[in-house]
Amino acid sequence: MISIKRFSYFFVILAFFGLAIPQTFAQETTDLTQINVDEMSDSQVQELLKRASEAGLSTEEFLQMAQLRGMPSSEVVKLKNRIQDLDTNSSARKTNASKRDPRQQVDFDQITQGIYQPQVDLGTTSSGKNIFGQSLFYQQSRKLSFEPSLNQATPKNYILGPGDVVFVDIYGQSEQYYEATVNPDGFVILDNIGPVSVSGKSIEEATGIIKNRVSRYYPGLTGSNPNTFLQVTLGNVRTIKVNILGEVRLPGTFTLSAFSTVFNALYAAGGPSEKGSMRKIKLIRNNKQIAEIDVYDLLIKGTADLDRQLQDQDVILVPTFLSHVKVKGEVKRPMTFEVGDDDNFSDLLQYAGGFTDEAFKDRVAISRITGNQRSVSDVYQNQFDMFILKGGDEITVQRILDRYSNRVQIKGAVYREGTFALTEGLTLSQLVKNAEGLRGDAYTAQASVLRTKADLSTEMIQVNLRGILDGTIADVPLQREDVVRIASIYDIRNEQYVQVLGEVKRPGVYPYSESMKVEELIVMAGGFQESANSQDIEIARRLEDSDLGTLSDIIPAQVHPDLGFNPNSTSLMPFDQVIVRKRANFTMQKLSAVEGQVNSPGIFAIQSSGERISDLVRRAGGLNQFAYAKGATLIRRTEFFNTESEQIRRQRNLEGLRMRLAEDPSNSEAQEELMQRLFKDLPTSESPVDNQLAITKRESLDQIAAETPGFAVKLKETEAVAIDLEKIIQNPGSENDLLLEEGDILSVPKLLQTVRMRGDVVYPTTLRHESNRSLKHYINGAGGFERRANRKQTYVVYANGAVKRTKGFFGIRNYPPVEPGAEVIVPTKGPRVPLRLGEVVGITTGLATLGLVISQINW
Repeated sequence: MISIKRFSYFFVILAFFGLAIPQTFAQETTDLTQINVDEMSDSQVQELLKRASEAGLSTEEFLQMAQLRGMPSSEVVKLKNRIQDLDTNSSARKTNASKRDPRQQVDFDQITQGIYQPQVDLGTTSSGKNIFGQSLFYQQSRKLSFEPSLNQATPKNYILGPGDVVFVDIYGQSEQYYEATVNPDGFVILDNIGPVSVSGKSIEEATGIIKNRVSRYYPGLTGSNPNTFLQVTLGNVRTIKVNILGEVRLPGTFTLSAFSTVFNALYAAGGPSEKGSMRKIKLIRNNKQIAEIDVYDLLIKGTADLDRQLQDQDVILVPTFLSHVKVKGEVKRPMTFEVGDDDNFSDLLQYAGGFTDEAFKDRVAISRITGNQRSVSDVYQNQFDMFILKGGDEITVQRILDRYSNRVQIKGAVYREGTFALTEGLTLSQLVKNAEGLRGDAYTAQASVLRTKADLSTEMIQVNLRGILDGTIADVPLQREDVVRIASIYDIRNEQYVQVLGEVKRPGVYPYSESMKVEELIVMAGGFQESANSQDIEIARRLEDSDLGTLSDIIPAQVHPDLGFNPNSTSLMPFDQVIVRKRANFTMQKLSAVEGQVNSPGIFAIQSSGERISDLVRRAGGLNQFAYAKGATLIRRTEFFNTESEQIRRQRNLEGLRMRLAEDPSNSEAQEELMQRLFKDLPTSESPVDNQLAITKRESLDQIAAETPGFAVKLKETEAVAIDLEKIIQNPGSENDLLLEEGDILSVPKLLQTVRMRGDVVYPTTLRHESNRSLKHYINGAGGFERRANRKQTYVVYANGAVKRTKGFFGIRNYPPVEPGAEVIVPTKGPRVPLRLGEVVGITTGLATLGLVISQINW
C-alpha cells in the first residue's frame, strides 16, 4: 500500500514540477516531453528534490517515474547530473550520520512491473469453488500487498549480495564512516583499506570479516579492553530474481526485494490457482528443498514461517492440491478446504471456524464418493475426532429444528402475555397465575384453548373460565403448543365514544364514561371558543329502535358560560354528538385598505356592515391634488380566496403572543405559565362546512372545462372591480357606491398621461395621451393595424378596470374613447386555414346550381 501511495504522490510532484520549470513550460504541467533541464535554476532543482523527499520518494525512484511519464532519457541524464553536482543525493558519505538518507529499494520500477501490473489482469476463479485461502493473495475488489517493510532492523541472517549498500560505522576513540556497494564480484571497497569479500555472507559474518580487516588500521578495535567499536548495517536493498512455478495464477520469474519472503513472492504471482496446493508449497534453493510452507498455519494459527528470507535464484514450487472437501450449512466459513491424508472432521471444523449458534451439532451428514457413485454417512459428535476425510467429501451441517419442546402461550386480558414453559401437571388456572392473573376487563364467561394434534391439525377447546377459577368446574391440563386466549370485554362490543362539534377549542371524538355530562365533555375539548353560544347547544342522540324516517333524537341543552356545576345538566349517552353553535351577533374585525393618492392611506377596520367606498375615502382624508379619480380601482377577493378561518387567525395571533413573551427574559411566573398553555387549546381541524361553497364551485368549473373542448377557466383569488370614484364621491350612497367587504383594497393612482398599445399593431408601444383624440389616432401612432388584426374586436381597458369594445353598424365602426392610463388591445384573427379541394368543389358546385336556378327563373 505504501508503494501505491507513492504513485499517487508522484502526480502531485509532477504538478509542482510544472510550476517549478521556466515560464516557457508553465502551462504544460503534465507534459514532461518538453522539459528543458538546462533552463532550470539550482533552487528549482533543490525544491523539486525536497518535494520528492516529502512524498517518500528517493532520487532514483523519482527519476524512474519521470522517465515513465515521458521525460526524454537525455533530459533524465541531465537532471541526474544536476542533482549530483548539487551534492543533494550524492553517494559520498556525509560527515554526520544522522543526515543519512532512509533505506531505499533499488530498481523499484522492476519490482512494480513484476507485481502490480499483472494483478490487474488476473481473472477470478472460473468454477466459483470459493476455495479457502485464495483471497489472501488476490481479491478483485481489494489489492493486497505483502510488501516487505524497509524500516525493519537489518536481519542478522540477511545474506549480502551484489547491489547491496553497506554502511560501516567506526566510533569511540577513533571515528570513521564508510559506505560501499557490493560489486558483482562480491567485494566492498573501503577507502584506504581495499576490497573486502562479503558476498554470500550474513550481516553478522560480514561484520566479523570487516572488523578483522579494519583492525589493522584501528588497533583499538581489538584487545581485552577495546576503546573503538565497529557496526555494520545495510543501506539500500538490492533486488533478487525468484522463480515461481507450478499451479499459480501467474507463473514466471519475478524481481523482488531482497527482504521478501515466500508470501511476498506468492502475492507477486497471484497466489495458488484452483488446482494449486496451499498446504505443501516447496522452497527450493540450490536444487535442494529447504522448506515446506503451509498457508493454513498462517490463516488458522498465525504461526507461518515469516522470517525465512528468499535469496537470488530461489525456486518456489506450488504442486497440485492434495484433496478438496466442501462444507455447507451452519458453519462460520462454508467454503471448500484442502485437507491432508490425516485430517479428520475436527480439523476441518477448525478450518471452517466452528459451528454457528444455530447449528445442529449432534450429527453431520457426509456425502462421499464410493466407486462410481456417492453414499451418505452419518457422523455423530463422538466420532468427529476419528472420522478421516477423503477427497470429494461434501459435509452438510444442518440447522436446529424451529420448534419448541415445552412451550405454551397465553394471550389476551392477562397482565403478562407471552410464552411459558410447560411443566409437569401444568393446568389452565396455574398458567393464569403465572401470567400475573387476569386484568379487570377480562371476559370470564368463556376462554379458548387452541390445541395442536399429532398430525399438526388444530382443535379449539372452549372452557368456562369463571367456573375453573372458582373451582366449580374441573381444571384443564395443558399440553405442548397449547395457546390460551382470554378475551377482553371490549373485544366483544363496540368502543363507546362521544363527539363534540362547533365552537369549542378542540372539537373531535372523546372516550365515553358513564354518567358523563355536557360540561365535562366541553372541558375535555378545551372549553368554549369566544364566539360560542352557551345557551344554544344541541345533543344529537342515536336511536336504537326508531320509527321509519327518524334519524336521531335532538335534545336541547344549556350550560353556564363558565361551565360551572349544574345539577340539572343532561347526561350523555354513548355515541352522542354535542353541537355548540356560534352567537348570531359575533363577528371578528374585518379590515380594508386604501393605497395611493389619498391624504391618509393605510389599513382601516370596517366599522359597520353598511359602510361604503365613500365612507372609506372620507376616513382616509379624501383625495389629494394628485389623485386621478377616474383610474381608481377596487381589488376584491373572490370566493376562491384562501381566507383564514377564525381558528387559523386565532392560532396566528397566539403564535405572535408566544413569540413576544419568549423575547422577554424577565417574564413573571404567570407569563411563563401562559407560554406553556398557549397552544393546548388550539383547534386541530377545520369545520367540515368551511369554504364548502367555494370548493363546490371550483369542482363544477373544473368539470365544465374538462367536458368542453377549448374552454378553460382561470380561477383567481382576487380581481379588479371597475368603479367610478368621481360619481361615488359626488353621490355617496348611490348604486355606484359599493358596500365594503373584508380584504377590499381601494387603489387611487396619480394622474396618468400615457396610453399603452398592445396586440396586433405594427409597433406596440406606449404613447402620450392627448385630449380629444380618437382611438384611430393612437392606432396610427403605433404604426397602424397588422394584416391579421381583428379590427372589429378592438377594445380598451381603462385604468379603473372597466372595458369597452368597438361597436359596428352597417360597416361603420364606433371606437370607444381613450382616457389617460388606458390600454388599447387589438386581437388577432388567428391563423388562416386554407380551403381543401373538397370544399372548393362544394362551393363551385353550389354556385353553379344557384346560377342555374336563377337562369331558369328568369327564363
